[in-house]
Amino acid sequence: MKEEAKLLANPNNVRFADLLTICQLYFGKPRISGSHHIFKTPWQGDPRLNLQRDGINAKPYQVRDVLKAIKKLQEET
Repeated sequence: MKEEAKLLANPNNVRFADLLTICQLYFGKPRISGSHHIFKTPWQGDPRLNLQRDGINAKPYQVRDVLKAIKKLQEET
């Protein structure tokens, strides 16, 4: 998708709000605990994506985690 290409192009410059929107499209509404936005995933193992706000941009490792989860989701469908 277009969103994934945008994330891959520059994972160091992704707005946190944009990453949240993409996660909501794929994984539904998050559970929010303080500054943490926790998304459930449909597979066994580490079943969550845990995103934490750190200013305007998302942390690069969180962008990579989201991309990995989206890829795994697409492989399973």
